[in-house]
Amino acid sequence: MNALENWYCSTSFWRWMTRARLLPWLLGRADLGNHLLEIGAGAGAATAELRKRVPRVTSLEYDRKFAGRLAQRNETGGAVVQGDAAALPFADCTFSSAVAILVLHHLRLSELQDRAFAEVHRVLQPGGLFFAFEILDGWFNRVIHTNSTFVPLEPAALAGRLTRAGFADVTLDHRTGGFRFCASRKN
Repeated sequence: MNALENWYCSTSFWRWMTRARLLPWLLGRADLGNHLLEIGAGAGAATAELRKRVPRVTSLEYDRKFAGRLAQRNETGGAVVQGDAAALPFADCTFSSAVAILVLHHLRLSELQDRAFAEVHRVLQPGGLFFAFEILDGWFNRVIHTNSTFVPLEPAALAGRLTRAGFADVTLDHRTGGFRFCASRKN
């Protein structure tokens, strides 16, 4: 991520938007189970709210500095793990649900995105849900990602990609600024 992304994702405005607007739209009233994997926790904009919804949250963050900061201010006792979404350091069937907010487009290749889908499938329990929010390709998002990785996902191809990773019941919904998807792990 570049300096602009790091700054914006650390603002109180983004924390508010995530808590008040994004998470209610992304998750609705879904039953997230008892152990959620937060993929790409970043500065922790969603972490505290997720911990209100689920008894146990494990936050995964690729960047060591963000992971360290999040672990230091870990008020509610959830685990923070530094790691890669395309090579999850967790056992099979560990989590009841997983959430990825503005993470997948930061993986350097579409093949790594597919590997992340397979890894999320692997660590989810049968019937577990995978939720994600992403932004669309376009000049504005490309400018914001100057000097940063930006490999946008093509919404029309997502159902096929997730199905190949083992997911079922893929739903996709668009909103100004981005799109969300939900998929479940087959039993």
